[in-house]
Amino acid sequence: MTAVRERRLAALRTALDAAQLDALLVSALPNVRYLSGFSGSSALLVVTAEEALLLTDFRYSIQANVEAGGVVRVIIEPTSLWSRLWAELPLMRNVESIAFESAHVTHADYQRLVEPPQGGARWQWRPSVNLVESLRERKDETEIAHIRDAARIAELALERTTKRVKAGMSELAICGLLEGELRACGSESHPFETIIASGERAALPHARSSSRTLESGDLLLMDFGAVSNGYCSDITRTFVVGKATAEQREIHDVVRESNATASGAIRAGMRGKDADALARGYIERRGWGEAFGHSLGHGIGLEVHEAPRLSKAADSPLPVGSVVTIEPGIYRPGWGGVRIEDDVLLTAEGREILTSFPRELIELG
Repeated sequence: MTAVRERRLAALRTALDAAQLDALLVSALPNVRYLSGFSGSSALLVVTAEEALLLTDFRYSIQANVEAGGVVRVIIEPTSLWSRLWAELPLMRNVESIAFESAHVTHADYQRLVEPPQGGARWQWRPSVNLVESLRERKDETEIAHIRDAARIAELALERTTKRVKAGMSELAICGLLEGELRACGSESHPFETIIASGERAALPHARSSSRTLESGDLLLMDFGAVSNGYCSDITRTFVVGKATAEQREIHDVVRESNATASGAIRAGMRGKDADALARGYIERRGWGEAFGHSLGHGIGLEVHEAPRLSKAADSPLPVGSVVTIEPGIYRPGWGGVRIEDDVLLTAEGREILTSFPRELIELG
């Protein structure tokens, strides 16, 4: 991984040079991990044309050197990372204009930059957006392998969980089963709060799992992910507890076909809004356009929600090597909702669907 991270740092330095910047202060932890390999919870990373410096605290004195020591200079600061930053910056050559990640810096930390200690005013601090995130959109082979493994873990956990679901169980009980299976199958963590929504609550796209008890005939929406080597998967399937009605099957078929339409036609170079239109147009033609209110999808990687975006407002082209979700849905208050979500890799030749759990409507219990 040393060579991979050196290439990433080189790409960032090229972007800094193009923006006429001497350095970047990286404070977003996913970006720190992407560039250096360090996965701890406390860090500042400074990247200049000549070096990369990682500041962290005593808790990570062993971990930081193991994970990042091969590509960056590691300093363990026992008191204050920001105080140590002010001590180290003057030692860095040819550094005057420094970018900071404006989307991630708190107001308190911004005040540290604009009101530095005595002698700190020599630097010109400039806000920046997406300098590292734009690099992260294109996944390399190692990243894709991690996402592929996270998808495999998620699907195995889902398969094991659905065999145990039956009427009378609560959403929280199912959530506990699923999260336990995710851990047992190898997931390092949960990339977001697991969504288990049944009956009319399935109409809540981001429902919190509740104490509601499943009844025969309920829709059951399950949205969750796994993490492998820091990389996320994100999958949704919708089931019926007991016997499905004709109406449930009809709406499920619309969502499934809209998912297949988008997954089959999306390609690198397509604008995010055109990808969104693939699924949205199908749902609108079937008469359910107003019931699909959220965007089609988003990128996944070190974060479960990252660039690129697939929405009505996303005008940027989708890059080769990005991994995106395709997650159309139909939601009806008082009735429930259906969403089917897959993870899709965009290649130079087309696309590869990384998730393979059945998309047909499955009756449980």
